[in-house]
Order: sequence, then C-alpha cells, then structure tokens
Amino acid sequence: MSTDAPAHSFAQRWRDRREYRRPAEERIVPAEFGVEILRDRDAKAFVTQHHYSGSYPAARLAVGLMRRTGVDQSRLVGVCVFGVPMNERSVPRYIGVEPNRGVELSRLVLLDEVLSDGESWFVARAMSMLRAEKPEVAGVVSYADPTERWDADGNRCKPGHIGVIYQALNFGYFGRSCARTLVLSRDGRVVSQRALSKIRNEERGSDHAARQLVDMGAPGRSLGEEPRAWVDRALRSDAFMRLKHPGNHVYLLGLDRKTRRHVDTITTTGREGYPKEWKLAA
Repeated sequence: MSTDAPAHSFAQRWRDRREYRRPAEERIVPAEFGVEILRDRDAKAFVTQHHYSGSYPAARLAVGLMRRTGVDQSRLVGVCVFGVPMNERSVPRYIGVEPNRGVELSRLVLLDEVLSDGESWFVARAMSMLRAEKPEVAGVVSYADPTERWDADGNRCKPGHIGVIYQALNFGYFGRSCARTLVLSRDGRVVSQRALSKIRNEERGSDHAARQLVDMGAPGRSLGEEPRAWVDRALRSDAFMRLKHPGNHVYLLGLDRKTRRHVDTITTTGREGYPKEWKLAA
C-alpha cells in the first residue's frame, strides 16, 4: 500500500484473506441488506476464511451483514465481532469502567462486493444490536494498525489502516497505544506474548499455545527441556523476525451518557483531531 494514499480515497475489502479496494464515492442500496446476530461458529468460519489474520477472537457478540438474494433468502457478506479485549486493562484505562462493561471491536470484514459506504451502515446497526443484546456494555475500544507487515520473502501479508470507519462513526480518537517490538513468524504472523507467557509458566492452555508456536516454525521442544528455556531458544532461531511497531491508533465510543462524557474528555474528533493520511499514520 502506498504510504502517500489519502486516507479517504478507498475502502478496504477482503476475500480469502486478500485485500481489495472499493472507490470511496460508492453508495450501497440499503434495501438490499440486513443484519442479524450470528452463531459463533458461523462467524468464525467466515472471519477465518476471509480476514487477513486468519484468526478469530474471543467473541461476546458477532453480527452478520446479510445480502438479500430473493424472497426469504440472503447470504453472509460481512461480519462484525465485538470481543473480549486482549488486554483486560484496556477497558478501565480507556473507557473508565470495569473490564466486563467494555468490548473491543475485534474484527470487521466485508467481502469485496460490498460498496464502500457499506461498513459504516453495517457497523452502526451492529452497535444497535450490541446495545440491545448486551445492555451492560458501556463502551467500545477499537484499534487501527497503521503498520504493514511483510513476510520473510517480501510479500505483504497485512495492510495498514488508520481507522477511517471509526472516524465516520464519530468515535473519539485517543492517540497511540504503546510502541513495542513484535515477534513475527516467517510468514508474517504475530506471535502472541500472552501465548508465550502461558508456555513459560505452564498455565492452562499452554499445550495449545506450544502447538501454535511449532506451527509457526519453532523447533520442537527437546526431551526434558524446561518450557521457558524452549521458548527462549525458539525465539532466537531463524524461524522468527522482529518488527518495531509505533503503536496502534486507539478509538473509543461511549454507549451511555456517563461513559460518553468520560470519552469526550480524553479524546478528539473532527478534521483536526483524527489521523488523516497514511504517511502520517505509519
């Protein structure tokens, strides 16, 4: 993706984990679409097939964008997932409420056939469903990762974005999350620090995390080797790369009056408040 591309010149779309772009001036026909709550397994199948990450988060609610194809017939063309934040401290930090009273907009994936303004139409209605189904949820955190990722062979495996959809929906812009160094597999996947911690400390889920690490290219664990020593050896191998990351853009939305007031005091909106161009975001 060109770092000089204007932020509003196109909309990102996906199919089979490949990025497509729709011209920004397109408009959907709302009568052709509807939204509905999805079973977790249906949302997971769609997201893992089409989203660039190929992964599915711990979801609290998944909403589908349905395209009508006939009388009483429709097919799934998009999914919005409200999930449990990866870092449980993010909700108290950003939203100012207990962890279970906030969600992360963890996945948003629309097929390439959906015209460019379809995501704002869809997410607005998904938010309404979230409020109806999860009345205890007071706010939403979402991250826009501006950094492209490339695999060891020089192929781009993840595009960057600055969160134009959140700007269109009037989310507040908080700024950047903390800068950090990512550990990547040779095919560009991010190694979860939480998964590494599970392995090192032999926590619940450590066996699954270890299998994932091997799937990413880590050498096998030697007989009698301590988990912590194995992780350290694996990360020193040529199976993994490092990428300095400047931090994601953080967007917040309050869903009740008190939370909206809190969000308004720590965020900015509007033309002067939002990141505007790719070259300013990376």
